[in-house]
Amino acid sequence: MEDTPTDADTTPEVAPLDVDGVGAVAVGTAAWAVGLVLCLVLRGPLADAGNGWWTWVCLTGAVLGLAGLWYVRRRRDAYRRAATPATPDA
Repeated sequence: MEDTPTDADTTPEVAPLDVDGVGAVAVGTAAWAVGLVLCLVLRGPLADAGNGWWTWVCLTGAVLGLAGLWYVRRRRDAYRRAATPATPDA
């Protein structure tokens, strides 16, 4: 029996792209904001179709995204402060 390489042997390890989540939350918040702008521009047709509530969903997503962005940036900064060695005062 020959020793054939498996997928686990040949697949390189992939490093995480965004460890702290700031980029992901920022992109998601921007997407909700774009959706909100589109809903505001198309307010009339959306209301005629019975989908006027989409505007409120986009507004809620953008506001919660801003809150999430504040949180993940604060968490990232705390992690960075904890990772740097403390310098003793002379």
